Amino acid sequence: MKEENRPSTVRLFIALAPPDDAKGELERALGPAYEAYPRMRWNRIEDWHITLAFLGELPVAAASLLRAPLAELAAAREPVELAMRGGGHFDERVLWSGIEGDLDGLHLLAADVRALVRECGIAFEERVLRPHLTLARTRRSDTACVIEAAAGLEAFTGRRWPSERLHLVGSNRGRGPGPIHYRDLESWAFAGGAGGAG
Repeated sequence: MKEENRPSTVRLFIALAPPDDAKGELERALGPAYEAYPRMRWNRIEDWHITLAFLGELPVAAASLLRAPLAELAAAREPVELAMRGGGHFDERVLWSGIEGDLDGLHLLAADVRALVRECGIAFEERVLRPHLTLARTRRSDTACVIEAAAGLEAFTGRRWPSERLHLVGSNRGRGPGPIHYRDLESWAFAGGAGGAG
């Protein structure tokens, strides 16, 4: 790619990601909704995540500022044990699965992540943490399918799992009506977690 074509900014957020087997449980529970509502903009399963801090559009260099402090934070923290449970929607347009488990630990981790970002001199809009996993979006005219899909998840309870890594993620909204695309810029294992930096 030519230098002049490289983006100068990136949409950044810091997140946790469920392991593949936990995502597989939720994917199976969503089977009827996938079939019934193909027009919904379903997020790719590999992109499912729990946002701890959404930083918004930032210069690409901001990612470099965050790498070492995030690696240090992850190495000092034990994994948080979580599970996906049930479903719901935001404004009848965004379908999500709920998060349960060590929510106190999750909120504490998010607070520490946000404090670290501020200490790095990066300004961002502080949003209230509402732990969830975004699954799909739809147009205002198709809200009934989101409500029905959320109702179909009411009885879902996934297994508990330890959060293995802290992820720094870049996203772009893409062009047209397609889904948002995510790219894991780097991730770091929590103390006692699997693997090294990725």
